[in-house]
Amino acid sequence: MPKSIKTLVVGVIVAVFVGSMGFFSSVLAKDKVKIAFIGPLTGIHEKMGTSCKNAFLLAVNQWNASGKNKYIYEVATLDDECVPAKGVQAATKAASDPDIVAAAAHYCSMVAITTTDVFHKFGLSNVVWGAVLPDITYGNDYKEICRVNGTQVEQNKFNAGLVVDKLGFKKFAIIHDTTDYGRGHLKYFEAELKARKANIVGIYGVTIDQKDFSTILSQIKSLNPEVVYFGGLTPSGVLIKTQMDKLGIKAQFLGTSGIKADDFNTTLAEHAEGVICMLDGAPVNTLKGGPEFAAAYSKAFDTPIEAYAPFAYSAANVIMKAIEKVGPDRAKLVEAIDKTDTEDIIGRIHFNEYGQNDSALVTAYISQDGKWVPWSDSEYASKKRTLPGFDFKKGLTWKNPYKP
Repeated sequence: MPKSIKTLVVGVIVAVFVGSMGFFSSVLAKDKVKIAFIGPLTGIHEKMGTSCKNAFLLAVNQWNASGKNKYIYEVATLDDECVPAKGVQAATKAASDPDIVAAAAHYCSMVAITTTDVFHKFGLSNVVWGAVLPDITYGNDYKEICRVNGTQVEQNKFNAGLVVDKLGFKKFAIIHDTTDYGRGHLKYFEAELKARKANIVGIYGVTIDQKDFSTILSQIKSLNPEVVYFGGLTPSGVLIKTQMDKLGIKAQFLGTSGIKADDFNTTLAEHAEGVICMLDGAPVNTLKGGPEFAAAYSKAFDTPIEAYAPFAYSAANVIMKAIEKVGPDRAKLVEAIDKTDTEDIIGRIHFNEYGQNDSALVTAYISQDGKWVPWSDSEYASKKRTLPGFDFKKGLTWKNPYKP
């Protein structure tokens, strides 16, 4: 080989080697930053927690692969089991780890409300991704606590607006669990009904471990309400609806975001048909970037996308955008996250003076053929199917149109 050509080849190899080393050294030079996800990863709400954890991890993986990130993100996942004491333990563990600079925590309101003091004490930002009790944000002046999803206030205002103002139901029995979550739904739904001069024939509190509701439901049956409203979570909701049907209670079943889970439909099957509930946000396929999110999620994970997964994904993005802006410093992140005003798949995220996203939306859903369908897209809204509550009001026998 001529000397000139050999020199050229060696030069090219050296240039490629140096360039590669520069690339890898730039990757290796990026600092690693740890953030935390906390949710129910075991127990009766495991499916919701796992789906939302996966959505959070998806956002992190996308940031790490983007090539535009200043930092490499690592995730500490902690299980709160939807149990307040466990939640405090998980929050304390995260807050006590100096490497963790921010967290996204909690599906269950009764857990989230008990951990606010922990995050405040340690100066660790918590972007709530699922819990809806208003007092989580509005009950304190902690800058460490922000929330991307809406609250029970918006849910119950929308709920009453649909079932009373639009559908014309006026006579209600209310069942609520006796946790902070259930009492919150009672407070705000009762206020909305009273504002509309609807008739509340009875209010009943139940514990979250209660299995037999026959005494309460027998009383409700004698009162002949048009609607039975349940402020609680899926496991209790499934039992109540099952026992309502066995007792032959002729009333429309109405729930909150707490029953918006796949398990409600898969467990009840035809008995879920015609049940209405409300949820923060909009259907994934209608969100800006929603179809892309769903496709990426399905490619990465084999678990279904549960109701609050888009909020967990957005919470991760809020945290990482703030870190990219001010660095992995807890104090600076508290200020930066509190001042969030951004766009994500759930829409605009703007935290008000209480740390609450004041751009929250609410969507009504109905169980149709074993799936939660947006009310506006359902055959019930188009009157191809008749709500059970409409036939019951007329003293008719409702013919269940469920098609498995």
